[in-house]
Formats: sequence, structure tokens, C-alpha cells
Amino acid sequence: MAFVVCGMILAATGVRSGIGIDISAVIARGGCPGCELHHAEMRRMDLSGADFAGANLREALFKNAKLRGASFRNAYLVRAEMERSQLLQADFSGARMRGADLEKSDATGARFVGADLRRVDLAEAVLEGADFTGADLRGAMLRRAVLASAILRQAKLEDADLERVRAEGADFSDARMPYADLDRIKARGARFRGAEMRGVSLASADLSGADLRGADLARAHLRRTNLSGADLTRVTGLDQERLDRACGDAATRLPEGFVIDPCD
Repeated sequence: MAFVVCGMILAATGVRSGIGIDISAVIARGGCPGCELHHAEMRRMDLSGADFAGANLREALFKNAKLRGASFRNAYLVRAEMERSQLLQADFSGARMRGADLEKSDATGARFVGADLRRVDLAEAVLEGADFTGADLRGAMLRRAVLASAILRQAKLEDADLERVRAEGADFSDARMPYADLDRIKARGARFRGAEMRGVSLASADLSGADLRGADLARAHLRRTNLSGADLTRVTGLDQERLDRACGDAATRLPEGFVIDPCD
């Protein structure tokens, strides 16, 4: 049997919820806001545009699902499985997603405003233009993710792993990211204005053209960090010894009294 949702043909064969919910009926009406759907299995389904706002989807299985434009506003998605899913333009604002698996998913343009994403797995995910304003990403895994032009203003990123992330043009203004791993991040033209970056690791990071005005860089690791053209005026916690491990150019703007070696 097949069901039509938003013009798409959806197969329902073999779908189980684990709690007696008729998933085929959920699909047929384009979602189920506020429903109890914990442990629901919806792998490989096309649920584009579906509405799951406020639903309990704890440990639900959405691997390889198509969820473009779907709404998960204020949903409960703790330990949900969304690996390799299509989440473009989906809305997770206010969702509780602690420990969820979104590895290798495509969440281009998705909204995670105010979401609880503690220890979420976003490794190798495409998050270009996604909005994480005020989101809690403490301990999150984002290694090799694409965050180009993403918005992370006032996000909590303490102990998050952003190694080898592509974050060109991303906005980390006023983010709290002490002791986060940003080794080898590519963040050309990114904004870190007023960010708390105490103890952050930036080994071999590319911050050329980045705006770090007012950031706290106390105990930050700057080994081979490229600061060419970056603006570090009003940065706090910086010392010349650590800055000597980084490099820049004539366009690098530094606090008064500091100097930087040119990049090779």
C-alpha cells in the first residue's frame, strides 16, 4: 500500500512504531504533531514537509529518510537516529535532541534555534546556512562538518569537536566555546566577535580575514594559526608568547603593543 503526502508517494510496507501507533496513518496525514512516537521506525521514508512539532520521537529511527522542510519544533528527539537523512530547511527550533545521531545528514538551511544538541553527532554533516542561534552544542561532534555561512550566535560549544570543519563566513559572535577543538578549521571571513574562546585549540586553523574583536583568547592554542587579515582588536587574554606561534600579514589588526610573524 502507498500513501500520498505533499504530492509524494510513500511506501508504508514493514513500518513499525514499537508502541502500537499506526505509522501508515501518520504518514497519510503528513505527520503527527504532539504524538507519542518514541522508537518509531521511519527509515528511508519521504516525509518532506511533515509536521512533528511537539512530538515525542525519543530514539525514533529516521536513517536515510527524506525530511526536507519538516517541522520538529519543540519535539523530543533524544537519541533519535537521523544518519544520512535529508533535512534541508527542516525546523528543529527548541527541540530536545541530546545524543541524537545526524552524522552525514544534509541539513542545509535548517533551523536549530534554541535546540538542546548536547553530545549530538553531526560529524560530516552538511549544515551550510543552518541557524544554531542560542543552541546548546556542548560536547557535540561536528568533525569535518560543513558550516559555511552558518549562524551560531550565542551558541554553547564548550568541549565541542569542530576539527577540520569548513566554516567560511560562519557567525560565532558571542558564542561560548571554551576548550572546543577547532584544529584545522577553515573559517576564512568568519565572525567570532565577543566569543568566549578560553582554552580553545586552533592548531593549523585558517582564520584569515576573521573578525575576532572582543573575543576572549585566554590560554587559546595558536600553533600555526593563520591570522592573515584577521581583526584581533580588543581581544582579551592574548599574550605575545602564544601569538608568536601563529602567523599573519600586514593586514592583521592586533591590540596595541603586539606583533605577528608573516605566514610563509
